[in-house]
Amino acid sequence: MKRNLVFKLTITFLLVAILVLSLLNTVGTRLIRKYITNEKRWMLYREATLISTEYKDQLYQKDISIDEMSHVLNAVDQFIDARIWIVNMNGRVICNTSNWELPNPSSVITDFVPDIFEYNTLYHTNLNGMIPENCLCVIYPIPYNYKLRNYLLLFLPDSNIQDACVTYTNLMTIFALFFLCILFFIFVWIYYITVYPLRRIRNAAMEYAKGHFDYQTKIKGKDEFHDVASALNYMATELQNLDDYQKKFIANISHDFRSPLTSIKGYAEAMEDGTIPPELQSKYFGIIVYEAERLNKMTNQLLELNSFDNHKNLLHLTVFDINQIIKQTCTSFEGICTKKKIQFNLVFSQKELLVSGDYDKIQQVLYNLIDNAIKFSPTNSSIRISSSEKGEKSFISVKDFGIGIPKASIHKIWDRFYKQDSSRGKDKKGTGLGLSIVKEIIQAHNENIDVISTEGVGTEFIFTLTLAE
Repeated sequence: MKRNLVFKLTITFLLVAILVLSLLNTVGTRLIRKYITNEKRWMLYREATLISTEYKDQLYQKDISIDEMSHVLNAVDQFIDARIWIVNMNGRVICNTSNWELPNPSSVITDFVPDIFEYNTLYHTNLNGMIPENCLCVIYPIPYNYKLRNYLLLFLPDSNIQDACVTYTNLMTIFALFFLCILFFIFVWIYYITVYPLRRIRNAAMEYAKGHFDYQTKIKGKDEFHDVASALNYMATELQNLDDYQKKFIANISHDFRSPLTSIKGYAEAMEDGTIPPELQSKYFGIIVYEAERLNKMTNQLLELNSFDNHKNLLHLTVFDINQIIKQTCTSFEGICTKKKIQFNLVFSQKELLVSGDYDKIQQVLYNLIDNAIKFSPTNSSIRISSSEKGEKSFISVKDFGIGIPKASIHKIWDRFYKQDSSRGKDKKGTGLGLSIVKEIIQAHNENIDVISTEGVGTEFIFTLTLAE
């Protein structure tokens, strides 16, 4: 059975309500009764002290008779709602303010022990049946002229204490019910600020799972739920971009793979059916081999990019002279540069510049950047390659004076399969993966690469490497 948060909040509220009411009617009732009993006990002691202090001199100096004393104590009885006795040293009741009928004609307390009675309190007592109901009894000695004369007994029926306890308990129950009402609204508020946003977040996740990445989760406030909703919206945007990128990636790779495959298939079928005569087949075999090499190069570059994405491509860091690699890489382009009449202008801040990095990977970076510069440089132009140092970094620059990159396209050059010309007609030999590989290699070194380009003026790529210690 699925138990959602609404069910759990309801069960929690009911358990709290039952627990509060149960504690109130068990432990709470006992504590209230104990508190009221102590309060009544101290009240009776205070009244006994006042009575003893106020009237003992008049009683023992014969200024007032026992009957007159009874009338006075009756007034006090009505005021404090307690029964008052005066008992002599033999345990005989000589003054009784209550309307209780004493069963013993002699009105003598059974088993009377003076030492036990002095400053004592009796709980739930009926003095062996002398009084009709159980009472709280406070016993107070009345001394006169340094001699104990009588005892003052004040009785408060247990029913009075019980009535007060019920009154307090009912009042506490009303407060408890009021508290539970407030608690109910608190639980409703908790539901609104927790379950409601969670449901919206869940609905958003379900929509994203269906591919509806344009679904937006809007949650008011600045709390954690708002942060989660914002994170989900950001994730949806990134997933949408990733989905668009994957579609574009598949379209690009299909286009770039289809072109050489079409050439290979077309020339092979032409040679098979005799459309291409035997004397020309060697020429078209060369084209087939060239297109196959293009496919192989593109496949290898894709595998290399994938290794960077999965963090499987480990760098083999060594110390080497970056100027020497620049010279060697430029030498490999000597043939094509001679053909296009392009010259290299090498500018080094010092003869030898030692850096730390992966030798082969940095050589690949230089190869791709120089190849890109040659590709977009006009005939009879130059390419400037420089190295310098600043602080703990070396700065390597590859600058051409070619067609440049439009401002609207400059942020796209690092995308896989992106080619500057929208018609894809100029750079048919390129794969559109070179600059993506360059950026992945530089980032794997924890370094930076940047591009500065002006359309019709040229393009400069600058990347950093850490100087060797």
